[in-house]
Amino acid sequence: MKKLLSILSILIFNGCLGMPESVQPVTGFELNRYLGKWYEIARLDHSFEKGLTHVTAEYDLRKDGGLRVRNRGFLASENRWKEAEGKAYFVGSHSEGYLKVSFFGPFYGSYVVFGLDHENYQYAFVSGPKTNYLWLLSRTPTVEPEILKEFITMSKKGGFDTEALIFVQQN
Repeated sequence: MKKLLSILSILIFNGCLGMPESVQPVTGFELNRYLGKWYEIARLDHSFEKGLTHVTAEYDLRKDGGLRVRNRGFLASENRWKEAEGKAYFVGSHSEGYLKVSFFGPFYGSYVVFGLDHENYQYAFVSGPKTNYLWLLSRTPTVEPEILKEFITMSKKGGFDTEALIFVQQN
């Protein structure tokens, strides 16, 4: 019985560390270039971001080798800012854009960078464990139309519902 509980715990705690079959993490990922502030340009909506505008994500190094993740957004219906702080760690190689992130204790979910401006690190396409988790992040509050088009095209080919995208107000 104890062995069965151990196996179930492993499956539950690691069950959200997969990724959509259609998504592959970028290689040649450089963490130090990814650190800092990113603006959320578009997303598929979830309860934890419902109604948020002016959403940003900030990534900093932790002393234990992981990342500190701080997400922030404005909830107009309550006229207040909401923040969530979490931690992230690489799942495999540090040169692959595949991390696990947690905002709730021992529960981790996938954070898969499947598109990236390798030259300047100005935008990133991010997926979660399934195709209902999707984000376009940018170093600036807006992106060029061709970047948005590339994001939508790649995401649609990857099986994401791009018709349901929310374009985040940043101004």
